[in-house]
Amino acid sequence: MELNEKEEVLNNNATTEQQEETATVSENVTQTDNVTDATNDLPNKYDVLNDAYLRLMAEFDNYRKRTLREKAELIKSGGETLLTALLPVIDDLERAMQTVRTAENIQAVKEGVELIHTKFINFLTQQGVKPIPSTNEPFDTETFEAVAMIPDKDRKGKVIDTVQTGYTLYDKVIRHAKVVVGE
Repeated sequence: MELNEKEEVLNNNATTEQQEETATVSENVTQTDNVTDATNDLPNKYDVLNDAYLRLMAEFDNYRKRTLREKAELIKSGGETLLTALLPVIDDLERAMQTVRTAENIQAVKEGVELIHTKFINFLTQQGVKPIPSTNEPFDTETFEAVAMIPDKDRKGKVIDTVQTGYTLYDKVIRHAKVVVGE
């Protein structure tokens, strides 16, 4: 009986091994089928992703072009408000020029021109433009441009005279003051 039992155990082991091999082969076939399906899906996935990428690039390019157009338009028409606000000053200057041609009272013309100048300076101040104070100030290359140097022991390194007024726009120098400096 022992021999039959041993044969039976061996047969059972052989059957189990065959079943395991069959299961392994089935798993390999299933895995191969999954890999084949995934490989077949790759071109479709590539097409979808490529399409999405191309659309995104086109959308970004359109955005970039639109913002450039908007910036150009702002630059082109941005000064419109400023120029419109300058028109009353030009009107005043035209009236002053007409008055100068026919004026007999020079003092009145002088006062009119001074009023226009004051009006224009106020307009610049409202826009953030301010003159740079220079006379008797220490010479600073950030705000001044020396056009001449005059020997002066009392005011050495200081501005003696202003040849051309300098201006700042919100604390940024937009034109350096041309000055004479003591040496």
